[in-house]
Amino acid sequence: MAAALTSIREIERELSSQRFEPGSEQPYQRTSVMTHTAWVPPEWVEAAEDVLSGLAERHPSRTVVLFPQPDEEDGLDGDVEVDVYPAGDGRRICTETIRIRLRGPRASAPASVVQPLLLPDLPAFLRWRGLPPFGAAEFEQLVDVVDRLIVDSTEWPDLPGSYARLPEIFERVVVSDIAWARTSRWRPMLASLWPDIAGVERIRVKGTAAQAHLLAGWLRSRLRHPVELDHEPSDRLVGVELDGEPAPFPPGDPPSGADVLSEELDTFTRDRIYEDAVRAAAR
Repeated sequence: MAAALTSIREIERELSSQRFEPGSEQPYQRTSVMTHTAWVPPEWVEAAEDVLSGLAERHPSRTVVLFPQPDEEDGLDGDVEVDVYPAGDGRRICTETIRIRLRGPRASAPASVVQPLLLPDLPAFLRWRGLPPFGAAEFEQLVDVVDRLIVDSTEWPDLPGSYARLPEIFERVVVSDIAWARTSRWRPMLASLWPDIAGVERIRVKGTAAQAHLLAGWLRSRLRHPVELDHEPSDRLVGVELDGEPAPFPPGDPPSGADVLSEELDTFTRDRIYEDAVRAAAR
């Protein structure tokens, strides 16, 4: 097993060495379209690795996975993996994955680790697993060095109260929410019921708490009047009722976690409708 890399310089040196095809003096051509950073506390490691494994070929990128270990002795150690995939016409796609364990005080200063590894002139995304610690040094630093923050409020406790501080960062970084993306088949279908839904006063959602509160917030913000929410817990969105009447079920199958994240990585602009839904959900 290779020794752990204990500095950014060692990580960069290892990246350079792995870019060369065995027996060749020509490096693989870098095909990255972004830098994708993921903040992964211990309880999210397995889920994060499963999603990342499904992204490599669709989004060739430099991925920096940060594993905070604040209770360990100060330091960092990392490892590097360069994977190459055939892309047709004799071309190959090269992806880079850097896994870094931030121990002790290093877990509170991730920007100093991430910034040297960002690819110049390419967008930088941050996937934050779990509820962000709004106001904490590690979160504030990373928000300031990326272009887009991707969360999944399905992973958040105490909804809708946990949405209260999210609007504070809307002017600082573009925010995507995977829970919101998972309502994307339902929102156009519900909107197609206009003008019959103009006077809706209650929505019942069978789905996750995040999906229920975001759909209710979306309706409140669009209709501009109070809409009460009844939530029936389910691990996915399987039904919506408006004032007691079942809404039509939208066509298609729910996308996988990797599919949803892949779509979010193709989006670069603010979603004002989502932002309005969050504000309305938090009220």
